[in-house]
Formats: sequence, structure tokens, C-alpha cells
Amino acid sequence: MAQAKRKKKFFDVDMPIINKETQMQAYELAELDNRYLKYDLTRMLKGKSVMMTFRVKVDGEKAIATPRKSIVMPYFIRRMVRKGTNYVEDSFSAQSKDSKLIIKPFLVTRRKVSRAVRKALRNKAKEELLNYVKERTAETLFDEILRNQLQKTLSSKLKKIYPLSLCEIRVLEVKEK
Repeated sequence: MAQAKRKKKFFDVDMPIINKETQMQAYELAELDNRYLKYDLTRMLKGKSVMMTFRVKVDGEKAIATPRKSIVMPYFIRRMVRKGTNYVEDSFSAQSKDSKLIIKPFLVTRRKVSRAVRKALRNKAKEELLNYVKERTAETLFDEILRNQLQKTLSSKLKKIYPLSLCEIRVLEVKEK
């Protein structure tokens, strides 16, 4: 006997961190559990190109996407780094209240600066971010990055060493819950 063909359907997936809803295709809702979803936030953030990866969890009849990774796109960073400036980048893991995170800050100075100033900026940024992340959950960190709150506080603290033209968290990724 021939088997009956199943047809894929679209299911609504809620993304509460950005107050949006999208659709994913599957045979049934339970299949969406633990699937990943990439969402481009460029239009939402007024041209700041951010790609966010969500993980879908199914609760009964509802699929909810929680953020797992946020990346500022390379072409946006290339546009921000001008001739006659320096950039500082770093990569480290940090422990938040509920998970282990990988954080990659990206800083652009206004003019060319010495290596000592870049090192001071890198060390101060790491120290400030480690202290900042300790008291917060991963969910609140993603929210603060989207609202540019984390970057503003970090930039104002680093301004005392050297004023920056750009202060971004290039990558924020949840490694383990």
C-alpha cells in the first residue's frame, strides 16, 4: 500500500524579546522544538546590521523563541572603521546569572592611538563587561544590547581613557545554560 503524503504547515513562533511573531514550517508543532531560527534586525535597529539567532521551545500549543546569539554583521563594522582610526577587539567568556556567555566587544577610536591606549581600552572594557554581566541574566543582556543600553554605559566609562567613535558588542553568544 502507498503511504499517505503529509503536508507541511506554517506555525506561528513568538519572539517576545523583539515583540514580533514569525512563522516556521513543519509537519507538526512538536517538530519545531529545539530548532534554530535566524532573524535579521537591521530594519528594526535603524540600519545597525544585527543578525540574531533564536532557539525555539514548544510549550503546549505555543512556540516561543529565546535568543541564543547576536552578531553585528561584518559589512556594518567595515563601514564604521574609517581611515585614520584604530580599532580594538577582544574575545572572552563570562558567567552571567543563568548561563555562560561568549562576549566579543568591538571599539573604534576617533584617531590613531598608541598600543598602550588600545591595551588600556581592551582591559578596561573586559573588566567592566565581566562585572556588568555577573548580576544579569542572558535574556536581559540581549534586551540591553538591542536597546543600546549596554554599549552606552560601556562607552561612557571608556571615554575617560580615550573617546570612542563606536562601541559595540560584536558577538554575544550563550554557550551553556
